[in-house]
Amino acid sequence: MRKGGNPGAIADTGPPHGVHFEEFYSAYFQSLTIQLFAYTGEMAAAEDVVQEAFCRALARWDRVSAFDEPGAWVRRVAWNLASSRWRRARTAAQFARRHREEHVPAPSPDRVALARALSALPAQQRRAVILHYLADLQVREIANQEGVAEGTVKSWLHRGRAALAAQLTDKEKQHDGQLR
Repeated sequence: MRKGGNPGAIADTGPPHGVHFEEFYSAYFQSLTIQLFAYTGEMAAAEDVVQEAFCRALARWDRVSAFDEPGAWVRRVAWNLASSRWRRARTAAQFARRHREEHVPAPSPDRVALARALSALPAQQRRAVILHYLADLQVREIANQEGVAEGTVKSWLHRGRAALAAQLTDKEKQHDGQLR
């Protein structure tokens, strides 16, 4: 049925006032479910929100049945539930997009060995090696950043390279020995 001159509206043809809840439910359930299905695009979701709206009406039936249009109250509750469900789903999807797990390849054995060797260096040498070779800073820039003389940075780099070479060479020898 159409109501109020709006050609797309589906009327809530409900029972007169003073009816039992079961009759009210039977009169409104189908048309309300069709409306909410059109809104949500999912029959199960439409049925869920309509059922929930009727459950809330039943819990307050003494008060709701006294309204001029109890069907309008149930319809508003169902639409509000559908809107809330849509907002929760949208928020969850946005959260999932922002916090989705990124799969990255495992570090190579060489990278693991280098990280382990770097972690064994004293802090000053490790910082100098990383700044020079990974951050591409010049000795002068490292000296300014660390507040030391350029000769000190050169010494840290020399000692750091020597320690790394010894550690990485030992690892290669151990690795080669295990393969044979």
